[in-house]
Order: sequence, then structure tokens, then C-alpha cells
Amino acid sequence: MYRRFLSILQGRPAVTIAATLLLYPFAATGQTYDFSGYIAGDFRVFPVTPADPRQDNQHLNPSLVIAPEVVMEMDSGDDIFVAKPFFRYDYHDAERTHGDLREFKWLHIGDGWDMRAGIDKVFWGVTESRHLVDIINQTDSVEDVDGEDKLGQPMVNLGLQRDWGNLNFLFMPYFRERTFPGPEGRLRSQPPVDTDRASYTSDAGRWHPDLALRYATAVEEYDIGLSWFRGTSREPTFSVGTNAQGDAAFIPSYDVINQAGLDLQATFDAWLWKLESIYRWGQADRFAAASAGVEYTFFGAINDSGDLGLLTEFHYDGRNSASPAAGYDHDLFLGARITLNDVDDTDFLGGVMIDPTTGKGSLSIEADTRLNDRWTAELEIRLYRPDASDPQFGARRDHHLQLRLARYF
Repeated sequence: MYRRFLSILQGRPAVTIAATLLLYPFAATGQTYDFSGYIAGDFRVFPVTPADPRQDNQHLNPSLVIAPEVVMEMDSGDDIFVAKPFFRYDYHDAERTHGDLREFKWLHIGDGWDMRAGIDKVFWGVTESRHLVDIINQTDSVEDVDGEDKLGQPMVNLGLQRDWGNLNFLFMPYFRERTFPGPEGRLRSQPPVDTDRASYTSDAGRWHPDLALRYATAVEEYDIGLSWFRGTSREPTFSVGTNAQGDAAFIPSYDVINQAGLDLQATFDAWLWKLESIYRWGQADRFAAASAGVEYTFFGAINDSGDLGLLTEFHYDGRNSASPAAGYDHDLFLGARITLNDVDDTDFLGGVMIDPTTGKGSLSIEADTRLNDRWTAELEIRLYRPDASDPQFGARRDHHLQLRLARYF
């Protein structure tokens, strides 16, 4: 399998070299491997015509997702290789048709330490409706507007596990630009973003080396994370310009920033108290931002086995107009989570994000369940009523329902 994989990469020297280095430990010894993944059909329904006549006016937007996963493990179990490619074909938006290596990494597990090298995904954070400290991976915005989908990030990640906590040192040699819907796509800004004209404040551009450090520990009921990042901001700033056709467009620019972060979660019986905060400089004026909230769970409240959780989170953002637009300067999130704890793993999550000063906001409902051992179904509903100053104002007519049917293998 090792030789066959490398033969596929012929003609791509950089990728071939990386693959050779990552797979070399598996070529010289016995190994086991597992192949899994899923194929999904997404069906988005937009009941309202778009705000921009250049956007596709079809009410049904189908797309296809292919996401295989390969895991190879040495007999000793100390070395593991993981590959998770991702591909989407979208019927209407050419920018949403894209592929990515979500993960392509080698993991070595030592005595009190581990090393991950290659392309990986790292998540930091505790709050539900916004992830302030989650800065390592770039957002794959063509996937969804909630910021949950991330691009794979090239990195070397050294982890140290000690009695007093865990330390991670990350080196990232290459930057991934944020994806955006094309002029024909829905759920985009007005005007659209022209990614072909992106610029950088660093002369190194995408090759500016990024560094990050994180310390995590647990003290009784408290889970604490402290992080620091220096590198190219995952959030671009925008200026108004024109694209190659002479039409108005937002032009993204990426600054080099420093960001200190704190995430904290306290668990007291059925109560979860959550906090995320950051302090950032290097992108216009220095600013701080914070998200704090609480979740209370009624265990066994639904048919004696299902759980009901109620969530409240408040968001503050102190950035000025010269920084990337946030849309969470003083917003309130109210939500509910239902976990049925049944054989089909049925879950529901819904909530509203409201700006108390304007009364504007958005509503989101998500549900998923297993249909059988191979098939799952997911439902998503999003409604928008943004203020004119909100970054989501361009999607004000893009209310939609999405159904996903996925087949796992």
C-alpha cells in the first residue's frame, strides 16, 4: 500500500517528499490499517430569492461530499499515520466545489510526550456559539457560516504530558487562506470576496512561520487552558476594490498578529460554566474579547433517558472598525440541547443569537440521527434577521433548510 500511495503522487515533488517522510516508518515494518469514511448528499433549500442578482436563484442547491479516512498503525502502536481527504462538488457555486486534506499526519507516541507532523486539525475552546481561542486552523467558510468547518493546517506539534499539566508547542510553516463563496453562491457577503487578490502585511506571504503554545490542566472541577499565538491572522481585514471583471469586491488582507488566550470550564454537578477570552495586537488597535456562559442539564428529563440542556452565553468584542468585523460585540445566545441517548444517537441543538440593542439576530436548529448501521440523516435550519452593520447582512435573504443523507463505510 505504501508504494501504491506514493505512485499516485508522482509529478508532485513537494507532496511526494512529505508523504515519503511520513510513511517511511510504515514501509519498513509490519503494520495494520483501517479504511473508513462517508459519502453524503447535501440538499439545501433557499425559499427566498437572493439579495444580489448575480447569485444563483435556484431554490434547491444539491452537493456531494466524499470524505474517506485511512489509519495505518505499526505493530508496536507507537506510530500512527492518518489521512483524511475531503472533497465537495457543488452544483451551483464553483468556489464551493473544492478539495482539502483535513488531516495527513504522522503521530509518534513516546513516554510522556508525543509528536504530530504533517497536516492536522487542532481545536481549542469550550463555548458553544463562538470559539474565540480556536486560532490554529483556518475556517472553511464555503462549507457553512457557523465557522465549525476547518481546513487542514501544515504543522509540527510537540506535546508534553506531565503531572502538572500538558504543554503543546506548534510550528506552522505555511498559511491557509480563508475560503469564501463565489459571486454565484449563496450565504456570502455583498459584494463578494475576491480571493485572487489577497495580500499580506508580511513579505513572506503564505510562508510566514507561525508559532503557538498551549498549556492545559485540570484542577478539581476546573479545566484550564492558556494559549499564545504569533503568526498570520486567520481573520482577514477587508478593503473595497474591484475584481478582474471590474465589479465591486471585498479584497482580503492578512496581518501578522499576537494573541493570548484563556479558556476555562467549571463542572458542578449538572452545571457547566464556560469562559473564553483573548487579547490581540498587530491588527489595527489592540483589543480584548470574551465569551462567557452557562449550561444546565436536566438528566433523564425526556422519557427517563433523554437529557435536556439549557444554554446561555454572552459575547463581548472590543475591536474597532479597522479590525476584522466580528458581529459579536455585545450579543446574547440562548439555546437548548436534547440528547435522547437512544440506539440511534439522536441529538438536537437549537438557539438564537440576539443583539439586545437592536433586537436583530439569527436562529439555528440542528438535528442528527442514525437510520441504520450505515446511514445517517442530518437536518439544519438557519434564519437570518441581521442588522445592516452585521457581517451576516449579505446573507439576510439566505434563510435555508439543509438535509444531509450520509452513507458510512
